[in-house]
Amino acid sequence: MNVDDNITPLMPSIVALHKLFTIFNNKAIIIGGVAASLLGKPRLTADVDAVLNLSIEEIPSLIDIAKQEGLFPRIKNAEDFARQHRVLLLRHDESGINVDISLALLPFEIEAIERSIAHQAGKIEIRLPTPEDLIIFKAVAHREKDLLDIQEIIKSQPKLDREHIIHWVKEFAEVLEMPEIWDDIAKWLF
Repeated sequence: MNVDDNITPLMPSIVALHKLFTIFNNKAIIIGGVAASLLGKPRLTADVDAVLNLSIEEIPSLIDIAKQEGLFPRIKNAEDFARQHRVLLLRHDESGINVDISLALLPFEIEAIERSIAHQAGKIEIRLPTPEDLIIFKAVAHREKDLLDIQEIIKSQPKLDREHIIHWVKEFAEVLEMPEIWDDIAKWLF
């Protein structure tokens, strides 16, 4: 199964996100299963996750512009939810694909957007986190599928900046008081 087979059903929603992010000066990255499939091992994913460097004051504008691209709120009071949780829950109308846009807040998230890499996806170029930053995002999320993605990214990317990963994962493990964030991936980095 090649990468295109995994993300092809998601392409209409990815194209809509690409157009949306262009309006916001491409201060965004696609993360989650799409990025894991492109930077690690192809796998099935049913939605599209992204991080956008945008203030909560700009949420109404984001919602309005998203609608123009066929991305509509999938819950009532989406604006209030986004203000409280810093994530806008959308659905791509044409494809029915769920799209979650997290609003960057942490220095790591902003840095990950600034360090992002361009990746060709079909006819468009999307921004992805570096493999190192995707590992950090997934270490913090820390679900079983995230840990599997981390292993595949490490296998697929032999020239990782391990010091960057170690710095941020240890930082998150300490701040969140979750030593397992570091403990569970340390063995794969050495």
